[in-house]
Amino acid sequence: MAKEPMRVLVTGAAGQIGYALVPMIARGVMLGADQPVILHMLDIPPAVEALNGVKMELVDAAFPLLKGVVATTDAVEACTGVNVAVMVGGFPRKEGMERKDVMSKNVSIYKSQASALEAHAAPNCKVLVVANPANTNALILKEFAPSIPEKNITCLTRLDHNRAFGQISERLNVQVSDVKNAIIWGNHSSTQYPDVNHATVKTPNGEKPVRELVANDEWLNTEFISTVQQRGAAIIKARKFSSALSAASSACDHIRNWVLGTPEGTFVSMGVYSDGSYGVPAGLIYSFPVTCSGGDWTIVQGLPIDKFSREKMDATAQELSEEKALAYSCLN
Repeated sequence: MAKEPMRVLVTGAAGQIGYALVPMIARGVMLGADQPVILHMLDIPPAVEALNGVKMELVDAAFPLLKGVVATTDAVEACTGVNVAVMVGGFPRKEGMERKDVMSKNVSIYKSQASALEAHAAPNCKVLVVANPANTNALILKEFAPSIPEKNITCLTRLDHNRAFGQISERLNVQVSDVKNAIIWGNHSSTQYPDVNHATVKTPNGEKPVRELVANDEWLNTEFISTVQQRGAAIIKARKFSSALSAASSACDHIRNWVLGTPEGTFVSMGVYSDGSYGVPAGLIYSFPVTCSGGDWTIVQGLPIDKFSREKMDATAQELSEEKALAYSCLN
């Protein structure tokens, strides 16, 4: 029996990430090859012509799973009945802008979109915030959508997670699919901590720890971490645009695992509401290792944390606490 279509909202849909993301969703990359979708695309009025062009291309591509397209500049219309919301739209930091200026702009954007989701989204709607500062934008959204359960509001650190896997794969000359359980802790920023202490690689002789196979702690504790932390800036320098294809792909990975589950013995990184696990202050949106089952995520518990990791995890938590304070100052 055919499944009922799921309604998926993409904000900022006429932008670079949105343009890469919507065909992936329509092709079943996000929710599965047997799940029909209705795409809701939201953008700002100056982008309406480009948004309609994206809608035309979706129609022209004749995706079998795509059962409808809503293209609008109205947040209420865009949010009505949606089961999944991918919040790509936001105000980017521009040259000469202070962090508080950016935060103030995003507080305004996320306040209105959160209110529309709160009032009009389907019950149990899952929300993924992509727009930077992603962790704190998710926190703002939570503030203005109090009836959406905190477990249903997440932010994207899967891009950083995938970047870590790519670096390990290249360093060891192994398939990325044979690497598992690297972790991104903390903020989707240059303070994030890419942690390989629990990561393994499938070899002909069984699973082996990444640290043992790399056999170079100096590289793992310095260059590897900084490469993952600074990868977004490196891509901007090379492309003259920010990451779009990889961001869209990782958003699909994030939602797919959240909805359809993670493989046994495998965890992934998600920015989720902290309950105090691993000494991270409760009330932050912080990236943890999680497993997913039945549409819910659970923080992986009991992983040993060494002194080096503790310091890195605390530093990124401190930055998030400062961002939270800044965001809340903009609410007044």
